[in-house]
Amino acid sequence: MRLLALDTIHGGEVIASALREQGFSVDCVDVYRSEVGISPEDAFQKVYSCCIAPVHLDPAYPLLHAGLPVITHHQAAGILIGSAKPHPMIEITGARGKTTTAYALAHLMGSVGILHTSSGTIQYPKKQKLARTSITPASLIAPARQAYALGGWFIGECSLGVSGMGDLGILTSADDYPIAGKKRSACATKCDALKVCRQVLLPDDIRLDHHPDQHAVGDIVSIERDRLIYDYGSISGSFDHPLLHLKGYCYPLMFATAAACLLGIDPAPLSSFEPLPGRMRTEIEDGCLIVDASNSGTTWETTLESAEYARRLQPDSPLHLVIGQDQHAVCENFAESDIRRAIEIIHPDILTLVLMNPNEESISGYPGATLASSLDEARRKAPREPGTILLLAVKTWR
Repeated sequence: MRLLALDTIHGGEVIASALREQGFSVDCVDVYRSEVGISPEDAFQKVYSCCIAPVHLDPAYPLLHAGLPVITHHQAAGILIGSAKPHPMIEITGARGKTTTAYALAHLMGSVGILHTSSGTIQYPKKQKLARTSITPASLIAPARQAYALGGWFIGECSLGVSGMGDLGILTSADDYPIAGKKRSACATKCDALKVCRQVLLPDDIRLDHHPDQHAVGDIVSIERDRLIYDYGSISGSFDHPLLHLKGYCYPLMFATAAACLLGIDPAPLSSFEPLPGRMRTEIEDGCLIVDASNSGTTWETTLESAEYARRLQPDSPLHLVIGQDQHAVCENFAESDIRRAIEIIHPDILTLVLMNPNEESISGYPGATLASSLDEARRKAPREPGTILLLAVKTWR
């Protein structure tokens, strides 16, 4: 059987390699750069049993109209995980909150398992970092196999959907945006993938058609100030946490709590869950309060929330805002209009712009601003004065 895998950049080559290991003949097409595999023209001259394509590919792409059955990268990842599926297997997707939800749930799992997020692949309970890959569906294959070999649980973060192999599939937000040449809804695409999970946990305003075991997070948990209350089946209780004041943690903690209840785990230990690096973790350095809000999900909204949090911790302190994007390898860019909006609302005392290709023209509209080409450079050069705030809000992989 000869197969065709499209998009080597976003996991097609990984899927092709895994299929070749199982004895299949697979050709790859690099749909964006034409640097890897065969050309589209050569692919049209061959006979294939199936085409494997990412959900974000423009539906007008010619090879999708070559008369072949088409499956998604997500479906292919599920097939390749196959019978070597760890248990329990939890898959997490959504526009925001995926990584924090995944870490919070891993905090509760106990025993041996594998956590795979945009921050890396980590083996629990010793929290050993095994690798760092993307969160394309293809990237689920290796850590799921590792979890199966260990006889442990697996929590996998995935972009734009899930493999469908999960005992529990989680959609962390209903936020939507166009994909596939602006011809598809990201949220609808994620929901389509979730339909084949055995059990599903969803935001309150999302429902799947004809799914027999779907749950809204608000049916299981509720918030009262600093207290999260949960009640599902035989599991009920509550815990306090100061992070519940922050939207970036409130919703992930709600989803992790509800997911734990569905898995038969009491979520009370989440009361000791700590902020993650790049997700409003704070530290004091030379008397300067550093609030780190730089990650792949950084937006103008998360930046505003981080600024409010920093000013609540240290009212009236001068605030140095470091904002921008330092890597192309982020699914959604930090738009210049959104960066400008955040700056105008926060009105920092000191401003550093992080740009991938910085030049003086870039700061022409920001008098007094300095430039940096990376988060590391900006952090290294930022002054540390007692009684000041350094807020890092750079979109980057962490």
